[in-house]
Amino acid sequence: MENRFQESNIEGRNAVLEAFRSGRTVDKLFVLEHCEDGPVRTILREAKKQNTIVKFVKKERLDQMSKTGTHQGVIAQTAAYAYAQVEDILEAARKKGEPPFLFVLDNIEDPHNLGAIIRTANLAGAHGVIIPKNRAAGLTAVVARTSAGALNYTPVAKVTNIARTIESLKKEGIWFVCADMGGTQMYDLDLKGPIGLVIGNEGQGVSKLVKETCDFIASIPMKGDIDSLNASVAAGVLAYEIVRQRLSK
Repeated sequence: MENRFQESNIEGRNAVLEAFRSGRTVDKLFVLEHCEDGPVRTILREAKKQNTIVKFVKKERLDQMSKTGTHQGVIAQTAAYAYAQVEDILEAARKKGEPPFLFVLDNIEDPHNLGAIIRTANLAGAHGVIIPKNRAAGLTAVVARTSAGALNYTPVAKVTNIARTIESLKKEGIWFVCADMGGTQMYDLDLKGPIGLVIGNEGQGVSKLVKETCDFIASIPMKGDIDSLNASVAAGVLAYEIVRQRLSK
C-alpha cells in the first residue's frame, strides 16, 4: 500500500483555495487574525467543509512560516500521507481473515509519539490506526520518518469524534480496552478476538467520555518510582499483551 503525499505548506489565497477544491488533505489552515475579506471567507468555508483545523495567527507567525514571502494572509499545511477510511481498516482485517485489531488514539499531540505508535501497530499486526481530526498530530513528515516506513502499510483514519466512532465499531462486534492507571491489571483481562486498543494523550491520558465508552480499562503493572509511561511505550506494552493472547488462543 503506497499512500504517500508530499507534505508542504501551500501559500497564497488562490493556491490554498485550489488545494481545498482539488481534494488535497489539509491538516491545518493558518489565517492572519482579523482578516475576513471575501476571498478569505471563501477559503474558511472550504476549510469548514473538510473539518480542517483553523488557526488565526499574527502576521509575524505567517512571515516566519512563509517560504515565498507572498502568503497573502493564508498558509495551508497539507498532509504527508493520505488518510484511510475506518471501513478500509475493517476491510484489511477481513482480507487477512483475522479478527480486527485497531489502535485508537485519543489526542496524541507529539508527532514522534504518533509515528512510534504507528510503527508498533504495524509490527504487532494491527490492521489500522484511528486518530481524531482536532487537537492531535496529523500525518506530517516527522510522523512518517518516526514510523520507519510503517505508514506505507498501516492505514490511518481520521475521525471527527473518537467516542462516537468507538460506539459505532462496537456494533461491528469490536471490544475496546483503554490504557489507564487504576484499571484491571492487563494480564487479568481477556483481550482476544476483535479488539480496539485506546491510548490517551501524553499529559491527561484518555478523556473521561472516551474512557466511559470503552469496555475495559487496563493498567500496566509498574514497580518503579515514577507513575506513568510514555504514550508510545504504553501502547507497545499493551499491544504485545494483546499479541500474546491472540497467539495463545
